[in-house]
Amino acid sequence: MSGTDDAARAERLAAALRENLKRRKAQMRGRQAESVEPATPAPDAGAAGRDPSDAVASVHPPKPGRAD
Repeated sequence: MSGTDDAARAERLAAALRENLKRRKAQMRGRQAESVEPATPAPDAGAAGRDPSDAVASVHPPKPGRAD
């Protein structure tokens, strides 16, 4: 390779590295924004004062003809 080819290659490499760095920084900012959001969901408005075992029964009602 000649000097101009080496210089052109170095410029392309530098540009690619800059773009990669920008992309990785944006990706990291996105991940940090996700971690700032609350980890626990907001409580269900109708769930206050209920027995937690009732929730299981309402999700999975008993099958007809079967006593539990």
